[in-house]
Amino acid sequence: MNRDTGATFDRALVLGPGGLVGTAWMTGLAAGLRRGGVDLGGADLTVGTSAGAIVGALLATGQDLDRLAAPAHQPSPAAARHKVDAAVMGAVFAVLGEAGLEPGEARRRVGRIALDHADSDPDSDSDGEQALLAGRGALIGSNAWPPERQLLITAVDAVTGEPVVWDRTSGVPLVRAVAASSTFPGAEPPVTIQGRRYMDGALRSGANADLAAGARRLVVIEPLAHLFPREALEQQLAAVGAQTVVTVGPDPDAVRAFGSDLYDRANWEPAYRAGLDQATATAERLRTVWKTASGTA
Repeated sequence: MNRDTGATFDRALVLGPGGLVGTAWMTGLAAGLRRGGVDLGGADLTVGTSAGAIVGALLATGQDLDRLAAPAHQPSPAAARHKVDAAVMGAVFAVLGEAGLEPGEARRRVGRIALDHADSDPDSDSDGEQALLAGRGALIGSNAWPPERQLLITAVDAVTGEPVVWDRTSGVPLVRAVAASSTFPGAEPPVTIQGRRYMDGALRSGANADLAAGARRLVVIEPLAHLFPREALEQQLAAVGAQTVVTVGPDPDAVRAFGSDLYDRANWEPAYRAGLDQATATAERLRTVWKTASGTA
């Protein structure tokens, strides 16, 4: 049944933002959990935001997670031109941290920063967007939405500041939806979909756990749990009203593996391995929660 009809889900998975290293850590964690008998790809509903959109697409389409332990994909010359602009990111976080600013207005201001940067940067052209799409396509390995699993991908319209949530009925190619959800201002250019430009879904509301409303059991994986306060997430979890909720953030070894730059490609393999290592203890927490009626996880 469609969630818009008031249907409920048994198992829901929410995957939050985390940059490049957060993507690697979540992929390693999911790979280790799968080896330990806990397949997160079996979720009835997956909500993917930013890094979580990439990993959500990997899981929901049944991809081989082990192939990303040491990813063969390397940035093309066009992709390599795009460097993280610390000044732009600083301006974005200054807006997001402004006390009393209405959320919609904050997103519109961030959108203006993102578009101004993209339009003034000679490297943020159509070739740059195509390079971004090619990179996301190489990561997730599929451009077809899962036909049976419900996958939701979040993004924000860079002009209006309005959040969007795409699924397989939206008419948006999966790779474009994932790319739009995971393009943070200052790191990568906005993505064009049906004549509009979109930016990172985390700008809606972090992990966007509220989109799992109606789930009976909920697992939330937060790569940035160690960096941000939990108040917003706690409010979202209260709105979901799940009977059982398990949240998973990076352990101290994973935080060290992340380093200080969430977009440092050199930290992909250490972050992936940290997720793989953390999966053993995490599997013990999730095995009973994730068990289906047939007794399998």
